[in-house]
Amino acid sequence: MADFRTCSIEYFPDNLLIEILSYMSVRELVRAGRVCKRWRNLVREQRLWQSVDLSKTKGMTSRVLWFLLRQYLGRGLRCLRLRGLLLSARGGAFLSESWLQGLSSRCPQLRILSLLHADLRGLHSCLLLPLTLQVLELRGCELPPGFFSQSSSSTGGTKRGNRVGRVSLATTLAGSQTGNGPANTFHKGIAIETLVLDNVPSFTDLHLQSLSSWERLNRLEMRDVIRITAAGLRNCAIRDGGREASGGLSKLTALELGNSGRPGSQTQMASLGLGEGWAGLQELTLGGREVGPGLLCVSRLHDLRHLRLRSCRLSQVQVLRSCRGLHSLRGMEFCEVVFPGHQQNCDGEEEEHGNDEGSDEEGDPVPTLRRALASLLPQCTLQFTRCSVTLSAD
Repeated sequence: MADFRTCSIEYFPDNLLIEILSYMSVRELVRAGRVCKRWRNLVREQRLWQSVDLSKTKGMTSRVLWFLLRQYLGRGLRCLRLRGLLLSARGGAFLSESWLQGLSSRCPQLRILSLLHADLRGLHSCLLLPLTLQVLELRGCELPPGFFSQSSSSTGGTKRGNRVGRVSLATTLAGSQTGNGPANTFHKGIAIETLVLDNVPSFTDLHLQSLSSWERLNRLEMRDVIRITAAGLRNCAIRDGGREASGGLSKLTALELGNSGRPGSQTQMASLGLGEGWAGLQELTLGGREVGPGLLCVSRLHDLRHLRLRSCRLSQVQVLRSCRGLHSLRGMEFCEVVFPGHQQNCDGEEEEHGNDEGSDEEGDPVPTLRRALASLLPQCTLQFTRCSVTLSAD
């Protein structure tokens, strides 16, 4: 009987129970905290709240967010993913300025914020977001004009500017208490280094121009952003020899442009704006309808080190012509790319459609393209992922 008692969950150490609770979702954690006083204290352990994913939780309201912030979210939070009400029958905004202010003061270590289907038109400025953010992901969101501007006028007046100042001061003090010191937490303006925009229809060339004031932005991913034009991208480019200039996206080293063919985006071809040179750009990803126009301009990117092409149709001639001048390229990746092929000739040569198992040692569908690129760019590493070859009917 005594052995049976020692096997009860009541005798488990706290560290073991916390490890078990770490596999639960947010909803399950909240329910587990109602079991008893001990479990309530264990559920509030900040190790369980380092990464909170609410992007799959339906019915998320401001009331629920306030409850989580007051009861559970704290210094341990590093990554937060939220799902808004933009596609919900309720509609409306669920992120308020007061809640964001509380998030900044209670969670001074927050680094990643991901918003899905969120209506941000009531926030007016990105300065209301926690100033400790390093990664901001916006997917299917709506933005107000001037959201990414750091000017005082975009904060909506003195009252809102004072709120932002209090958030910055609270963040600095919280960082000094954690031992990081104000030198690591206090910064001028926005500290976001990576910005991901996926299907954000309200993002325009003016928003892109506002990103020039982000001093730490070095990675920008834009997928299905239908209002970005080649002229807008061209205005943000850093020309050769202009890396020290104050204008443009001077710190940008990685850029992604993707267009899956959503309605209204077929005629933009924003990747044509890469023809300005973009000094300092080392990594480029092109997807969908942006691949063809982008390949016409990549020869102007003299600092490019890695090129990734995905979800498109390409010919071998098109690839070889575009890469002829990329002598500094060190990595090239083809992901879900369809190459046109040809029927076998009379001698039984099978190099062109390459779907046979013994076509190449790594099984890539176009061994002739690999050999041609290896000869053209001997220092470049090639990678083919889920690529295929289609045979013409002729």
